[in-house]
Amino acid sequence: MPTTRWTFDPVHSQIGFAVRHMMVSKTRGKFTKWDGTLDFDAARPENTTVAVEIDATSIDTNEPQRDAHLRSPDFFDVEKFPTLTFKSTKIERAGDGFRVAGDLTIHGVTKPVVLDADFGGTVTDPYGNTRAGFSAKTAIDRKDYGLVWNMVLEAGGIAVADKIEISLEIEAVQAKQQSAAA
Repeated sequence: MPTTRWTFDPVHSQIGFAVRHMMVSKTRGKFTKWDGTLDFDAARPENTTVAVEIDATSIDTNEPQRDAHLRSPDFFDVEKFPTLTFKSTKIERAGDGFRVAGDLTIHGVTKPVVLDADFGGTVTDPYGNTRAGFSAKTAIDRKDYGLVWNMVLEAGGIAVADKIEISLEIEAVQAKQQSAAA
């Protein structure tokens, strides 16, 4: 199967994150506006490329005041840095899954990351479209991206951990092939 273009289905996909809050629990959130390209080759994953652009203003932790703080200069500073991006640089098989290396840009800082990814397979939907599922996860240190705001708690510890767990559940639709004119 040659490399084919796939479009992301945001209704059936999610880019989420989790961070330890006050050292005792995890707060979860997601980004609701994002897009990108996937040129996928199941037979030769090293030929696959992925690029994603996330609207930083679309952060949603289910708490409007916290979301406003995350958009502020204390964190994402969305006025200066309206997007987060990921662009793959290398994809290789790793056991039953894949390792997707790439450049992640947050808050104007670009760092290499590696995502552990799984391919869920393909299926034909009731409308004749070919769909594929992908899951991926990684963890980053938010301080590496200049997200350094924190608060020391009176009882000890800090308000926000440095480690951010990132998870993706992606459903993509294969682009329809254009037939050549006769």
